[in-house]
Amino acid sequence: MKAKVLFLCTGNSARSQIAEGLLRALADEHFEVFSAGTEPKGSILPEVQEAMREIGIDISGQWSKSVTEYLGKTHFAHVITVCADAEENCPAVFLNMGTHEHFPFDDPAKADEEQRLELTRHVRDQIEQRLRLWLTEKNIIPTDHRQM
Repeated sequence: MKAKVLFLCTGNSARSQIAEGLLRALADEHFEVFSAGTEPKGSILPEVQEAMREIGIDISGQWSKSVTEYLGKTHFAHVITVCADAEENCPAVFLNMGTHEHFPFDDPAKADEEQRLELTRHVRDQIEQRLRLWLTEKNIIPTDHRQM
């Protein structure tokens, strides 16, 4: 059975969506990957979809959802917060599950429209680098999704 991983942020419109798509591309055979927000925006930023498409990852099947969808229903082996707000507001039930880690990244949703795609690309690359390190720490060789 694959370990379940939850990426948690505030709006579930950028960072956690990027992390979900990337981990699925890098290690789908090892993990069942989810993302959620403490205050979901209800949609994924178009810049996030574009930045992921640029590296060959289609996240069109993902959607913005609330962390409450999983409360009391799913046990996660790993809960990873990707923003300070989610770290502070993470429901305690998740902190008592498996491993809890915090990987803070800038929020593309807070960037000006002119700068948003550029910041999204930067954050995407930072998240990928951090996830590759995390997988290496777990002795998992990431799939090279950019060759797909």
